[in-house]
Amino acid sequence: MKTTTFSISGAKEGDIELPLVFSTPFRPELIHKAYTNLNSHKFQPQGRHPTAGMDVVARSNDPPTGQGQSRIAKMRGGGGGRQGQAGGVASVRGGRQAHPPIVDKVIHKKLNKKENKLALCSAIAATASKKLVESRGHKVDKIESFPIVVSDEIESITKATEISKALESLKLMDDVNRLEARKARSGKSSLRGRSKKVGKSVLFVTKDSSKISKACGTLPGVEVKAVKDLSVLDLAPGSDPIRLTVYTKSALDEIAKIKSTHLEVMVKVQ
Repeated sequence: MKTTTFSISGAKEGDIELPLVFSTPFRPELIHKAYTNLNSHKFQPQGRHPTAGMDVVARSNDPPTGQGQSRIAKMRGGGGGRQGQAGGVASVRGGRQAHPPIVDKVIHKKLNKKENKLALCSAIAATASKKLVESRGHKVDKIESFPIVVSDEIESITKATEISKALESLKLMDDVNRLEARKARSGKSSLRGRSKKVGKSVLFVTKDSSKISKACGTLPGVEVKAVKDLSVLDLAPGSDPIRLTVYTKSALDEIAKIKSTHLEVMVKVQ
């Protein structure tokens, strides 16, 4: 399986053989499963104070019956305030929660290593399909060759103006500009400082991301990931495959080093 490589000016440099990883079958259900697993790893445990809602002086009637009143605990006091109101128990104003969350709850999901690796390989292989990239909403009408592979020169770019020129030359700027048309949200999200959602655009997969990541910092939706840090979370945001991805030549060499059981089987079949 071959693809065309481009320079940062958009000129064709020739063809290159893709690693065996790009022959992995498309498994959307496995990508979704891996995304759910990995996304749960950033969840934080939460709980409640052991005596939350119960730090009050409230007692039920004694004796509990025969007074013509409910048996629920009432606030004590010498007058004023919340005297006589129900408190200290669940289902009342200012009371405790009936079943509060506890920090011991297991919130991190688990996934077999082989499944996780297969999902990553499947997500990488899916970036070679123009149909799948288009189905996610990316603007790729002017792009003919998939996956998009560029020379290693792009890794040394440190300025936003230079990376913008490279994106324009590679016909990727239409997808970046797509995010500028997003309207601001209203309601609670706006009141809490989340008036606008930034979508996902081009993902650069490189061998070394230290320099180019600075250049892409001001471009909305454009991200950079080194192959060693690449995850299903990057390739299929929201578990929806698949993202518009640009690889460098050296990144493909690193991807070729990925080892998986299914790849070994494919080699034996060949």
